[in-house]
Amino acid sequence: MEPAPTHHDLGGNPKYRCTAVEPTNPPLNDFDKRVDALRVVLRERGLITTDEQRLKIESLPESEYFGLSYYEKWLKAMAAVLVSRGVLTWEEVA
Repeated sequence: MEPAPTHHDLGGNPKYRCTAVEPTNPPLNDFDKRVDALRVVLRERGLITTDEQRLKIESLPESEYFGLSYYEKWLKAMAAVLVSRGVLTWEEVA
């Protein structure tokens, strides 16, 4: 038996209406670029994997999942991975 879909699994869920996809991505702002650069460094140093990051993003509570930007989700997920690995504490992240 498959688990029930959660808030990050929107495919076909009538509760959420899809919006048209823009043919081009908007330019990244400085925050987005820094978060992406941090992800690259963490991956190169073996401190985070894509799967770990994805799991932490999918574990965000619904209110945070829909309240955060794309790169804010990335940053929150990377922090959670580093805390779970014992690299940082939540106090150091704050």
